[in-house]
Amino acid sequence: MENFTAHAAQIILLAFLSITFLQSGVDKVMDWKGNLSWLNDHFSQTPFKGMVALLLGVILFFEVVSGTLCAVGIFQFLFDGNSPIGFYGTILSAITLLMLLLGQRVAKDYAGAQTIVVYFIPTVFLLYLMQ
Repeated sequence: MENFTAHAAQIILLAFLSITFLQSGVDKVMDWKGNLSWLNDHFSQTPFKGMVALLLGVILFFEVVSGTLCAVGIFQFLFDGNSPIGFYGTILSAITLLMLLLGQRVAKDYAGAQTIVVYFIPTVFLLYLMQ
């Protein structure tokens, strides 16, 4: 309990990222065709058309790895009071969000890009806390 109270902000933000990315990854796996169909339409007028399936796979990989590293980071904080794996998970989460932001900006979905910034802010704050 002492490690939790000493690192509550980091643990809660790691949980936020774990939930965000693992749920998103599960959704992509469970509804691959639906996601791919929507994204093909979303990127049909962009330089990303024709490679949406590949990019969706890349995003899926980054989301699952980010979420998993953040989840492991929670347990590291609880048991060790330190979490290098959580730190790397946070960095990878920030990179994943930047990739998603790039996609939304290229697609000229400015409302979607704005939503990603809402996730990016606590991620950068967590990165600051963990440095």
